[in-house]
Amino acid sequence: MEVTSFNININSAQPEAMTDWYQNVLGLPLAADGSGGLVVGGAHIYIDRHSETSGPTKEPTRVLINMFVDDIEAEHARLEALGVSFIRSMGREEWGGVFSTFSDPDGNLLQIAEFKPGG
Repeated sequence: MEVTSFNININSAQPEAMTDWYQNVLGLPLAADGSGGLVVGGAHIYIDRHSETSGPTKEPTRVLINMFVDDIEAEHARLEALGVSFIRSMGREEWGGVFSTFSDPDGNLLQIAEFKPGG
């Protein structure tokens, strides 16, 4: 398979509020192509309404959206100042990854991460 692009579609009963949170709390910019997607790394996140989606996610650990950053301490502090509550705060994995885990307004889990070998 040769994948030419990649996106994540998050369905929500409140897509406008979710899009606002992803833009104004996470700080993800809207795609320049006018598609309504939010740019994250080399991919897009689209937040849509779906007739079979209501309420918070029922299995928040099923999918984790990981966003690697250059300075996890700075991003963690910025998000915390905007009211984000962390489930895990800068936990270190044996292979050098450092992760902070939190949820979006629908309860989907996201993580900011930094690779810090030997630190």
